[in-house]
Amino acid sequence: MLIKEKYTKSANLNNLSGCIIFFANSKFEIKNIKSLLSSSQNNLIKKNLKNNNKKKEIFSFDISHSQKIIIYSIKNNKSSFEKNGAKLLEFFKNQNLTKIHIFGDTIENSNNIKYLHELIHGMKLKSYSFDKYLTKKNSENININVISKMKTDLKLIKNLNAIEKGVNFTKDLVSEPGNVLHPDEYAKRLVQLRKIGLKVKVYNTNELKKMKCNALLGVGQGSSRGSYIVTMEWKGNKKQKKPLAFVGKGVCFDTGGISLKPARFMEDMTYDMAGSAVVVGLMKSLALRKAKVNAVGVVGLVENMVSGNAQRPGDIVKSFSGKTIEVLNTDAEGRLVLADAITFTEKKFNPNFIIDLATLTGAIVVALGSEYAGLFSNNDNLSKQLFNAGEKVDEKVWRLPLHENYDKLMNSKNADMQNINYVGGAGSTTAAQFLQRFIINKTPWAHLDIAGMAFSKYAGSLNSSGATGYGVRLLDKFVEDNYE
Repeated sequence: MLIKEKYTKSANLNNLSGCIIFFANSKFEIKNIKSLLSSSQNNLIKKNLKNNNKKKEIFSFDISHSQKIIIYSIKNNKSSFEKNGAKLLEFFKNQNLTKIHIFGDTIENSNNIKYLHELIHGMKLKSYSFDKYLTKKNSENININVISKMKTDLKLIKNLNAIEKGVNFTKDLVSEPGNVLHPDEYAKRLVQLRKIGLKVKVYNTNELKKMKCNALLGVGQGSSRGSYIVTMEWKGNKKQKKPLAFVGKGVCFDTGGISLKPARFMEDMTYDMAGSAVVVGLMKSLALRKAKVNAVGVVGLVENMVSGNAQRPGDIVKSFSGKTIEVLNTDAEGRLVLADAITFTEKKFNPNFIIDLATLTGAIVVALGSEYAGLFSNNDNLSKQLFNAGEKVDEKVWRLPLHENYDKLMNSKNADMQNINYVGGAGSTTAAQFLQRFIINKTPWAHLDIAGMAFSKYAGSLNSSGATGYGVRLLDKFVEDNYE
């Protein structure tokens, strides 16, 4: 379903057909509507409002055979503008409404043009569906006519459109089946981002062998597909010396390797590259809106498969950092991919900070469910910035502890460390402690475990079921508020 909007300065109510939207305050007072309607129309609305449950946000009734009136109550802006738009879209879909007229000047808000743009933004985010492989698609569009005397904010529209494209690209990548989006294909798609101004470099299997990225390569060695590190650079600020760095886990399909996962729900392991997809979507958004920052996105792309060449439990590998890892469980593979990707990013780009994202542990889902991503960091200021950005866009994070006592649980008798904590407990923390070992030069670092957030069996406030796109809006807001 596509949302198509246009903006007009004025319109005669009597000449409009379809659904007409007015805005009221929390008490359903309609002061700003009166001048737009005839006395009979005003009386009709008042009569209908008497029987309305004012706890509801949406009140609708037919004013004629060709006109439906919707009065949307703005409840003191307690919910985001985007969420209001998403609620309206759900109403349109349930009522089979495709022709919408929004009287924007009825909003009792000093910043109502921003409200209108973000309202439409919420509709667009909510309208996403992955129907690529359906033979019968819903081709019906919703046409929205925004009627307002206010001047449109073209810059805001551009930025919101960029975010939508970034979020939707992330959702597209996460939603693709493993037989389509394997590492080879994924790398090819990222090369196409050069068209929007990103500098893209692909490091293939042979190059990674020369670089001694053996932790990452070990994960992918059981697959017939290649393994890759792909870098995406955006240079939007000539004066900025150090780039902002974002690193993502891109396990395109995760069988668990020889430490095989249970068969039930293994089909969901196409989602195990969601961390990388968020990084890609963010970089696309930054490039499209011409963000005034220098940023780099780094993704490690592998496929964790079972074969005669697959990594074995008990194998010891030497990482890009030079540190050795005893692989006790081949299903703790994401941290191996990130280990090389993080050190590579730090060494090559000397960034201002590193933020990595991964669907890393089931333990984080046990701890936080699908309400918060787990945040681990060596830097209080970075953590605060991420928390605040998450609160603003409702992509929340919750900080969990790091401590040397947890770190000891990752020590190995046979190597510098082991890839899993077999003592038990604190699974997400010990995974983060493992990753922290690959920050070599004390670079400010944050790890976001998004295992509970990247996909959902149920629809959320701004997304349908499936891939959520969680993280793109969070990080875009984080960049905008703190580094532009």
